[in-house]
Parts: sequence; C-alpha cells; structure tokens
Amino acid sequence: MTRKTFVAALTATAMMAGAAGSAAADEWDTIRIGVEGAYPPFSQVDSGGALSGFDIEIANVLCDEIGAECTLVQQDWDGIIPALLARRYDAIVASMSITEERAKRVDFTDKYYQTPAKFAAPKDAEVEISREGLDGKTVGVQRATIHDNFISEEFGDTVDIRRYATQDEAYMDAVAGRVDLLLADSVTMAVGFLETEEGEGWEFVGPDFTDPQYFGEGVGIAVRPGEDALREKFNDAIAAILADGRYEEIQNKYFDFNVYGEPYGE
Repeated sequence: MTRKTFVAALTATAMMAGAAGSAAADEWDTIRIGVEGAYPPFSQVDSGGALSGFDIEIANVLCDEIGAECTLVQQDWDGIIPALLARRYDAIVASMSITEERAKRVDFTDKYYQTPAKFAAPKDAEVEISREGLDGKTVGVQRATIHDNFISEEFGDTVDIRRYATQDEAYMDAVAGRVDLLLADSVTMAVGFLETEEGEGWEFVGPDFTDPQYFGEGVGIAVRPGEDALREKFNDAIAAILADGRYEEIQNKYFDFNVYGEPYGE
C-alpha cells in the first residue's frame, strides 16, 4: 500500500470539501469513502480499533490506482445511503448490492464481487426451505438489506422476521436460540459465524439465492447521482486491479475461491 489511509471522523475541512460539490471533483485527488465496519470478513474493526477486511483493502487499492488520498468514514448500515446523499463522504464501499431499488437513489460502478445468499439453521433442525417448511419459523436478518427485502417479499406472510442493525447481532440471537434460521450472504455467514466456535452447531440449508430482482447484479461502489467522473475512475480502477493480479492477491487473503463470480478481467 503506497498511500496512507486515514480513518477518522469528518473534520470541518472535510465538510467544506463536501459542500463544494462536484465543481472541483473532476480531479478527485481526495476521496472520502463510507464503510460499515460490522460485516466480517468484508469489513470489521479489530481489537486495536483499526478497520480491516476485504472491502477495506479493495477501497485502499482502488484509491492507489486512482491516485487519490482516501479517508475512510465509518457509518452504520441503516444510514449509509442518506449520509452519502448528505455529502458526508463521496462513495460507499460496503458490500452494497447493485439493485434496481437502490439505483433510483445512487449511481453504481461495475461490480467488484458477487456471492449468493443462503439460509442457515441448527444442524438438527431438518428444515425445508419452502413456504410450507418455513411456516411459523423465526428468521433473523440484517435490517434494510437485500436479504431483508427478499425474506419480506417471498416469505413475509409465512415467517416471523427479526431484523437486526448488524449481522453480528443476528448471530448472537441465533446462538441464544431466539431465531430458528438466519438469512445472509453466504460468504459473510460462513466466515463470520458458521466457521467460528459460536456457530459450530449451525449449517447452511437449502439452495443458493441469486435472483437479480432481489440480489442485483453483484456488489458495486455507490456514488451520488451525476458523479460520473468519480464513477468512471472507480470503474477503470476495478478493471485495472482485476487485470494485473492485485484483486486476486487481496481476495486470496480472505477466501479460497473466486468471489468475483467470473474469470478476472472479463
């Protein structure tokens, strides 16, 4: 990493830069990036208070490729789009799926990864993933996500949905026996829960879910509508790191498979 990334709250200087709008943004030598910090292995805060994870490293290497000095701004998921539109930061790198609903509020770059959603349940549950099989079950899901939209639309009249501000809160209630199933991104749930000591009694059940109506066309970077110069800089940078091996190098730190969803650079 060749450029130092600062993780800090917004300062008066940053606020002035945001208020200036896109008049001077065509150069984009400084970029503020909204991240969540509560979605391992993509984004988390370590014991020393530093942000880490796949999203964080991707954000940093994209800034290096663009040639920009970047500031990471941690933001709760529920307010992550409103804060972008309020100019608290310039882009979101937070495992945000590219969906038609979100595209009405923000502009997206090309995808930078794509993984399916899955249910998980206790290993002795013998649950069938169908409307009949889930009838009366309690399902935990992170609030205001594509998984929340999916379970609400497809099973909302059949299941009891419990919504959580973070994925970790859902895992804690699963361990405590307060939910019968979880629904989340398969990679996030595998690394953040099923492969941990706390989640050893749980397993994936049912098929992968990838319907673009709910899950979009992969995960992209969100920018404010009309910020075309910034969006294209990110697109060019994504293509560059896919082509030269930097993407794969970061990916291999966290996963043993291709999270991009297709051959790199295609």
